[in-house]
Amino acid sequence: MDQGPAPDRLNFSIDLSVEEARRRAEVVAALGPDWDPVAALRDEEAATALLYSGLDPEQERLYAMLVAAGVLPGRGPGEAGPGTPGPGEAGYGDAASH
Repeated sequence: MDQGPAPDRLNFSIDLSVEEARRRAEVVAALGPDWDPVAALRDEEAATALLYSGLDPEQERLYAMLVAAGVLPGRGPGEAGPGTPGPGEAGYGDAASH
């Protein structure tokens, strides 16, 4: 069924910034007055360190590979873990060195 030429498309936009501000305020209110974001971040970092501690050499190699690929965060600023060479360091990318 031919209805003729397609009508012009209607462009519109919706500003969700007020709704986003309300949503964020509700989240902070739900967290309560005792919520400490610094402590929460510190606890999260401690849990992550514990999760990736005690890896055997093969697990360390796989972890370093996933960090290098951007799949996992490193354990510290610019490093994939203890004994894992970073970019520009001797042994970087060499599976035998991990």
